[in-house]
Amino acid sequence: MNHHTAVVSLVNRLKFKHLALLVALDDARNVHQAADVINVAQPSASRMLSDIEEAFGFRLFERNARGMQPTALGVVTLAYARRALSDLTRFAEDLDVKRRGGHGQLTVGAIMGAAPDLLAHAVAMLKTERPLLHVRILGETSDQVVQLLHRRDVDLALGRLTTPLQHNDFSFEPLARETLVLVVRARHPLARHEHITLAELMDWPWVAQPITSPARELFEGELARAGLATPMNLTESASIFATLQLLESFDAVAMLPESVVRDHVRGKLLVVLPLEIGKSLPGFGVLTRKNEALAEPAEHFVGLLRRFSQPFKVDDPVHDTPAAKSAKSTKSATVAGNS
Repeated sequence: MNHHTAVVSLVNRLKFKHLALLVALDDARNVHQAADVINVAQPSASRMLSDIEEAFGFRLFERNARGMQPTALGVVTLAYARRALSDLTRFAEDLDVKRRGGHGQLTVGAIMGAAPDLLAHAVAMLKTERPLLHVRILGETSDQVVQLLHRRDVDLALGRLTTPLQHNDFSFEPLARETLVLVVRARHPLARHEHITLAELMDWPWVAQPITSPARELFEGELARAGLATPMNLTESASIFATLQLLESFDAVAMLPESVVRDHVRGKLLVVLPLEIGKSLPGFGVLTRKNEALAEPAEHFVGLLRRFSQPFKVDDPVHDTPAAKSAKSTKSATVAGNS
């Protein structure tokens, strides 16, 4: 069989159901679970996988005691399967929206902790200008939104790169910098203190992001510079909203973006502690897949994000609280002084 004949044969034999199975296998690494996902019996899924591998002419998965692991060629094939299935799903959804009189759709991945007002303003303006555009917002942490972008579950993302090599896959346009503050609930015994050190906070419960998050890395770096260990009484939460609920429920301490706590501070639910944590997180911005043009609604939304962002500036309302005013006179050296 020559090259052209082999290609035609593969195209003729490959079905979108096959792609759905490959993606399900990549996610589950188990034939039984993958069969459930695409709603077929396990024997049917096994036969389908055999047919797919026969059509390609090589094995896509190695079977071992740990489950199924993609081969080198399997990784390439799975990336295509995921991309093709995502494009088909997006096409079908977009077509359905337009069939019902809508004007397309936009799916955005967003870190909920970064400038929620920026995201809200941009979405509100987008819906004002395009009321029939169907908008979906997904995500929570930078790790999650980057993964959503990689899996083609979103058109673009509002977040930050989390590993050094991600610039090879994604383009990044910075929009703003994220300043972190230490906060407690208004009834916390520390809420009225005018001076405090990082060491004094170690005896209190903490709510922190997972260890892989940029904010947690910054927090652990501050502890290391101060010669302090990670707090023993610590609850990990990847959800900003869960963290806020926990803070208002008991006497815990958390390090959060000031844009997230601003309204809670104004509403006298939370108090910013008079201690500078050291520095801001790396800037967040718009993430897109490299060498891939954005659809027109996505381009429009990026323009709105640019319009409503104030690049690398910090708002002051949170810092105007009594505790925060004291923090202005408490230099970052306070943290270092604990070392």
